[in-house]
This record gives sequence, C-alpha cells and structure tokens, in this order.
Amino acid sequence: MHTRTIGDVKVSAIGLGGMPMSIEGRPDEQRSVAAIHAALEAGVTLIDTADAYHRDADEVGHNESLIARAVASFGRGGSEVLIATKGGHLRPGDGSWTLDGSPEYLKRACEASLKRLGVEAIGLYQFHRPDPKVPYAESVGAIRDLLDAGKIRAAGISNANPEQIRQANEILGGRLVSVQNQFSPAFRSSEPELDLCAELGIAFLPWSPLGGISQAGQLGSRFAAFAEVAREHGVSAQQVCLAWMLAKAPVVVPIPGSSRPETVRDSVAALDLNLSFEELGRLDPA
Repeated sequence: MHTRTIGDVKVSAIGLGGMPMSIEGRPDEQRSVAAIHAALEAGVTLIDTADAYHRDADEVGHNESLIARAVASFGRGGSEVLIATKGGHLRPGDGSWTLDGSPEYLKRACEASLKRLGVEAIGLYQFHRPDPKVPYAESVGAIRDLLDAGKIRAAGISNANPEQIRQANEILGGRLVSVQNQFSPAFRSSEPELDLCAELGIAFLPWSPLGGISQAGQLGSRFAAFAEVAREHGVSAQQVCLAWMLAKAPVVVPIPGSSRPETVRDSVAALDLNLSFEELGRLDPA
C-alpha cells in the first residue's frame, strides 16, 4: 500500500469517506460494513467520518458508530486505522445542515464522538465548517484545548480558505496537520488551499474528489479527457481522477465516499496507475 503522512502518522494514500453510508439514500448496514471491510482488506488505513453524518434527528453520530463497529468486527489490522471525525455541523433531521462553532458545543461534540468511537483519544479531529456567528479563532481555540487536554491526537480543519488555514495553524502552535476541502475535476476552486498545504507540509484531504467524473463524457471536453485517458489505460475514469489528484502534491490524500465494496476496490486501484506528464497536461490544461 502506498502511504502518505498526516502529522506524524502514515496512512494509505487513498482513504475512505463514510458519509454515503449514513445520510439520505443510504444502503442497508450489511452493505456498508462490507464496503468498510473491503477498504481494510485493500490496505486502507484512513476513514473519514463526522458526527453530522446521519439522516434522522435522533441518530446523531450514526456514521461514527457504524464505522467503529465495522472496524472492530474486521479484527486484523483494525487498530492501525486512523478514524478522522469532525464537529461543528448539525443535521436537524429534515435534510438540512446547520452550524455551531461555539467552543462549548465543539467540546461536547468531541466527548460524544469519543464515546461512539470507543477510544480514549480521537486520532484526528477536524473543525467541520466555519460558523459565521462565532469568531473563527474561538472555534479553533476549542480544538487547541482538546489537543492540549489529550482528547484528540491531531487537529484538522475543513472547508477553510488560505487565511483561515494560516490562522488555525498559528492558534494551534504549528500543529495543524490537515485541511479537508472540496476538490475535484468539477470543483477546482480549492487549488490555492491545496498549494498552501503543500507549502506548509499540511495534508490536504479532498472531499467529494470524484465530482463530475460520474458524468464524464457528458459534460464537455473538460471531463471527457478523464474518460479518454481511462480508455487508453483500460481502467475507470474514477481511477484516472484519483491518480491525477495524487499527482498534484505529496500532501494530497483523497477520501472518496462509497458504500459499495466494488467502488472501494476500484478507488484503491488508482494507486497503481501512473500518469505521464502528457496525460496530466490533458487532464489539467493551462
């Protein structure tokens, strides 16, 4: 398994995003557990979740609990998995998302996540999304306090801009280890954040990394190139997308969401795909 680094922890260069297993349209639990087991079998050692990955109002932390059970039931190698979770988003149960970045809420949320994951310290805890009602420094300050208290082993942020990345790293005393932003062929506006993470040596975790690829060939030349390169290699366009993303910088660790064993295995296979400079140029034209 190819590895990359988040803080001082080596993880598989491609992780697994757990959100599709728990929100609207989710599959039965058996299929989700099979997908998690397929990831672990393939050598994946990074699984991303959040307390807000649930459907109904009375099941906060559904995805955290599901992942904890699946990893525990897998047995071999489960202790080596870095489960990264997040706090600061809420789901009232009507399909909407709300925010609470207050220090009080974040600390309560972390305590609840600790119990659901069944650990003494969370491997990576991330502030999910800036809350305009709360000064960003106060929210990140709560993450710092959790880190200092030993409740979490590493601190990250999500959905942040370059100024917030620098501010968070300063507040955390240079201990910011990851930034999780949306980034994909269809959503490239986080290039500045990716570049800054590469400069600072901070892991960049693209969420929804396959955006646009499921419709490759139907959305014009911008996406058709991924399908063309995939045909030339005899692989899926998803693999080409992830290989392209990994080539962006050594700090990139994509976390494609999935609830199917076959798509998990397809994503991991991207680690064996080497794209030429010419092919990368076709995928990322000037």
